[in-house]
Amino acid sequence: VLGFDTLEDYMAQDKYMGAIVGRYANRIGGAKFTLNGVEYRLAANEGPNHLHGGNVGFDKRVWTVEGLGEHYVTLSLVSPDGEEGYPGTLKTEVTYMLRGGDLVIDYSHSSDKDTICNVTNHSYFNLSGHDSGSVEDQHILLYADYYTPVGPGSIPTGEIAPVEGTPMDLREDIDICRVGTPIGARIGDGFEQLVLAGGYDHNWVLNPTHGGLRSPNSLAAHAWSPRTGIRMTVSSNMPGVQFYTGNYLGGCPRGKGGAVYAERCGFCLETQFFPDSPNQPSFPSCVLRAGEDYNSTTVYRFGILDDAGQL
Repeated sequence: VLGFDTLEDYMAQDKYMGAIVGRYANRIGGAKFTLNGVEYRLAANEGPNHLHGGNVGFDKRVWTVEGLGEHYVTLSLVSPDGEEGYPGTLKTEVTYMLRGGDLVIDYSHSSDKDTICNVTNHSYFNLSGHDSGSVEDQHILLYADYYTPVGPGSIPTGEIAPVEGTPMDLREDIDICRVGTPIGARIGDGFEQLVLAGGYDHNWVLNPTHGGLRSPNSLAAHAWSPRTGIRMTVSSNMPGVQFYTGNYLGGCPRGKGGAVYAERCGFCLETQFFPDSPNQPSFPSCVLRAGEDYNSTTVYRFGILDDAGQL
């Protein structure tokens, strides 16, 4: 993962490097939404839109360590009613756990009022090494037959479109020994969606499993590096994943060991509800009802290609 050597550099950067983002990860169009007939106005911190929780999102808050063991840490945060414009006092716990070679991130949320909630992890990965330059030669596979196209400001149009026949088709390659598509293979094709976002920065609709529902073991993505053979598998019970190719990564402080992070030197796989879900009735609901608990899990599994080049 990309990162920094000092806390001060993490606080100075504005790329959400490695952060937990919320209360609503990704974008909300017009920085407003309506819930139970009431319109709520949020901080407009990306043009007219709301991004990653606003001016002081979860990435800028100090979390409390609730539990700490050899293989896990549990962090908690209370977001008060009205913070950044959101209704309800939201209590969130996030546990990072090493389990049998996996990195597991468990999220748990509850609120005293109906609210919206969409929390994710915003780590940037480079499977050739954090300081190795562009990720465009690394391969990506997304378990998604559909994605959500965007308009200006990367706000979804409300359409759920098939990836078939477009550069958004990042499903399994015919050659199973070299699974996935090189990130840079079609990123410069001139496809309107890629031009709008400066590369890949879209939500993919993850294929349902287990009778139409997703479980924490449901595959979301594979990625691997032909330079190192390092591979990563992502599983999640969330309905979507934002694949972002670091199109605006330049301008960071120097990274770990003095590394310079330029555009497309890392990629993110942010498991999530769809962007702008509060304003898109056809998208899965991100509403957290008062008194209810909501839990989600994302699992990152790392390894190396075997001698046959199989994942």
